[in-house]
Amino acid sequence: MSTAEPINLRGVIVATALPYKENPSAPAGLEVDYDKFAEHCDWLISNGCRGVGPNGSLGEYSSLTDAERRKVIQVAVEAVGGRGVVVAGVHGPGWHQAKHWAELAAEDGADGVLSLPPTMYRASNSQVIEHFEKIAEVGLPVMIYNNPIDTKVDLVPSLVAEIAQIPNISAIKEFSGDVRRMFEISELCDIDVIAGADDVLFELMVDGAVGWFAGFPNTFPRESVEIYDHMVAGRVAEARELYKHLVAVFRWDSRTEFVQAIKLGMEMVGRYGGPCRPPRGPLTAEHTAQVRADMERAIKGLESLKATASV
Repeated sequence: MSTAEPINLRGVIVATALPYKENPSAPAGLEVDYDKFAEHCDWLISNGCRGVGPNGSLGEYSSLTDAERRKVIQVAVEAVGGRGVVVAGVHGPGWHQAKHWAELAAEDGADGVLSLPPTMYRASNSQVIEHFEKIAEVGLPVMIYNNPIDTKVDLVPSLVAEIAQIPNISAIKEFSGDVRRMFEISELCDIDVIAGADDVLFELMVDGAVGWFAGFPNTFPRESVEIYDHMVAGRVAEARELYKHLVAVFRWDSRTEFVQAIKLGMEMVGRYGGPCRPPRGPLTAEHTAQVRADMERAIKGLESLKATASV
């Protein structure tokens, strides 16, 4: 087994949304727009984000062809150009698939990988451990991903402590929503805990989380980095003041419609969001209205903060 270079996966790493353009011959009539994707990765890094996380759920990895999935990583690596880190999603039903994607990510220049436990199967603890052991053999730093809502497998602190003993396991993206786990994980093992849901960032960082694998920084990168930097520096009051204006829209990151909501949010700040491939369809009229209302409050709140700061 090779051992990863001592690179950490801390900071604001954005789970990148993926743009499409219409093409009747492409899957579901939507072709990946690699040029827009490259520009988006560049924009995120230019706005202070530590890195990008392509081929996550937000990147609609499960709707991509194998060729598209690999090219997304290649484009991200080229666009970032060494200015930050690329943490490639390598999720798969079995370790043989996840390890294959990790091998390609390493070959294509990714700095680390993010992996769920086996998808589409409620794996046992021993199977979960084997899954991560096989991925870690590739040699890249591995961020394990706890999302019991989608996978039906909960990486509880005691299981995290076992997984953390595997060489090259670097961090855990914690998405359970239970902020009490931060202390329990740190009591049991030495692993970087990364906030995995936007609307628990503040609470998890107060308790010691050292990174944020983020969704809505696709829309608000600079402000998100500002929140994170305030927390790292111990400026909790300043972070809270900024966070409270964004947390309502951040809650969409934990909802079923999070991809569509984030893409709509991008459109509302002048970025390109665009459609999603199946199984994700357009937002309902009710959801659209609610996302727009939450976004408008966030935008106005940020504008009021800027106006106050300039006085």
